[in-house]
Amino acid sequence: MTAERAWVTEEKSGRKAKKQHNESTILVGSKNVMSYVLACKTLFDKGASEVSIKARGRLISRAVDVAEITRHRFMKGLEVKDIIIGTTTVKTDKGSDLNVSTINIILAK
Repeated sequence: MTAERAWVTEEKSGRKAKKQHNESTILVGSKNVMSYVLACKTLFDKGASEVSIKARGRLISRAVDVAEITRHRFMKGLEVKDIIIGTTTVKTDKGSDLNVSTINIILAK
C-alpha cells in the first residue's frame, strides 16, 4: 500500500473504513503544492479560524511546504497552533504490517 492512498484507520469485515474529517481539513496527496495552498487560503477566506493539514509517509514534506508557503507568502498573520506527529500501522497487499509516519499541522489566525 502506498502513502498516496486514502487515510485508512481500520478494517471491518473486509472493507476499509475511512476516518471522518471536518471541513477545515486538507489531506495532502499527489497534487502540486500550490493546489493545497489555494485550498488552505480558500478555507480561511470562507471564515475558518483553523485549518488542519494532514499527510502520511513521503508526503509529509509536501504538507510542511504547504503550511510554510501559506504562512509566509499568502497569509502573513497565520501561526502554527500545533504540530502532531505519529505512526499509523497499515496492512500491505501481502498481509504484513507497515508503519507509516503521519503529521497534522494546525494553522490558526
